[in-house]
Order: sequence, then C-alpha cells, then structure tokens
Amino acid sequence: MPVTLAGQLVVAISSRALFDFEEENRVFEAHDDRAYMRLQLDRLGNTAKAGVAFSLVNKLLAFNQEAPQGPADLPTLPQTPQKQRVEVVILSRNDPVSGMRVFRSAQHYGLAVQRGVFTRGQSPWRYLKPLNANLFLSTNEADVRSALNAGVPAARVYPDSARASSAHPGEVRIAFDGDAVLFSDEAERVFQRAGLDAFQAHERAQAGTPLAAGPFKPLLLALQRLQQEPSAHMRIRTALVTARSAPAHERAIRTLMDWNIEVDEAMFLGGLPKGAFLREFEPDFFFDDQTGHIENAAEHVPSGHVASGISNVG
Repeated sequence: MPVTLAGQLVVAISSRALFDFEEENRVFEAHDDRAYMRLQLDRLGNTAKAGVAFSLVNKLLAFNQEAPQGPADLPTLPQTPQKQRVEVVILSRNDPVSGMRVFRSAQHYGLAVQRGVFTRGQSPWRYLKPLNANLFLSTNEADVRSALNAGVPAARVYPDSARASSAHPGEVRIAFDGDAVLFSDEAERVFQRAGLDAFQAHERAQAGTPLAAGPFKPLLLALQRLQQEPSAHMRIRTALVTARSAPAHERAIRTLMDWNIEVDEAMFLGGLPKGAFLREFEPDFFFDDQTGHIENAAEHVPSGHVASGISNVG
C-alpha cells in the first residue's frame, strides 16, 4: 500500500521555529546563504538548542509513543512507537546541507522527525497541500501569510519568545485568541468600525448566531480528535484567551458549542493584557492575530502571530 499521512495530525515547521538558529540567521542576514551554509556545516556536530516551538512538537510527538526516555540535558518524551497519530515535517527555506544539522539535532533530542523539505531561499508553503498540513509554524511572515491564504492554519513564530514551562510534562497546552483566529473577524470589524458599545450591542443581538469559522478552527478540531483517542502519557489542554467580556462572551461560548468543540479554560479579559494570564496557564504555544497581544505574551510564553483578519490588512 502507498505511504500516506491520512488521519494524522500533520505539523509543518521551519527549522528556525523548532531550533534556536538566531546566531546563524544573523550571519545569513549579514552575508549570504553560502556563509550560512558554511557555518551550519562547520557546526554539524554541534546540537542546536531548542527553539520556541520545540516543547509543542516534543509533546505532540509523544502521542505516537509508549514509554518515556530521552537525553539528560533536555527532557524528552516516549520513544517506543505505537499507532502513528502525529507527523512533524521540517518545511524550511534552508538549503539541504544545513538540513543535515536540523535532522541530527532532532535525532539528538529523540524527536521522531523523518521528513523534510528544504528549498534554499524559496518559499516552501506550496508543499503544505501535498502534506495535508494541519498547522504551519515559521518565522517568515510572507510564508505564513501565503499559507493562511491557502487555507492552512499558520503562525509566525516570535523567535525571542520565552520558552515553555516544564511544569506540565503530560499535557500539550495550547492557547488561542478568539476573533480572527478561532472565529472569523466579523465582530472585530464591527469593533474597529464603530467602537466598543456597538460591538457589545452587536454581539448581544447575535448571541444565538454562531460565528463563522476562523483560520484555526480546523486545528482545534484536529486537536480534539487527537484528544478523544486515549494516550497513556499525554493529553491536550486548550484555552480560549480573548479580549471579549460579558455580554460578548456568550456568542463565543455558543459558537464552540455549535461546533461541538470543548475548550478546558476560557478567559474573557475585557482588554486586560494577556501576558500575565498566559504566564499562569503556561501554554506550549499561544496564537493571536494582533501583534500587540503577541508582543505582550511573548515575554512569558511561546507565541505566534496569525496574520489574518481586519487587523492585518495592508
């Protein structure tokens, strides 16, 4: 039978989102790709440090595994294969030579990553479709926007984000903004056009009408399917973290109910900065459409910008 990724949660990730290649990237920006290639080749035997999305990937891959084991310098999770439920693919603007270091670093940490596409400076987003990717994480904004336009949930990783807490080794914790991320930007457009009072009145009047889907609804659905299949060592905990407050909270909750999707926590913050709340939730990753929220959150947790909706036009 042909090899297929059907039925799996597929995460496509750039090498710089998975590993800390910030020093190498500065060489690339200061010189050219050949200088970058030489540096990566010179460092082939040096394991890259974990990047912003490492914890998310490490934990998701644990859904494929049975018993914990890993190197002493950085905790990793189960390695004995069982049913393949999660696939992680490197999708990178790196060159194939630099890709060798990526795979070696993944192997060092016990990450079961076996597939990769390296495009040497060209945009790799077009390979998301044959991968049937459920998520694309990259530090390149143009690639993220292209992926979102193609209907793939995608976020630009902030490489200077705080790293994930190690306090919840048995849980994949993911936090989502609501409008323009899980939901459409319909309500956000009302807010930006007419202000808070009009927004609240609109959402009160539409409380019984589900919001249209945003770009990350498919990912939330895929995570719920993954959660519904028991795992001995890993579970998923999700949070909705939104600037909405009562009475606009009701439409958000009823929309999730209409989709038959459950989240574990919901924070209706009424415009309060999200970072301190996210610090307490301790997610492996947080997604938001507004750069101000991401900049605040990135001081505390791994964060990614979803360049969708009215706030990202232009």
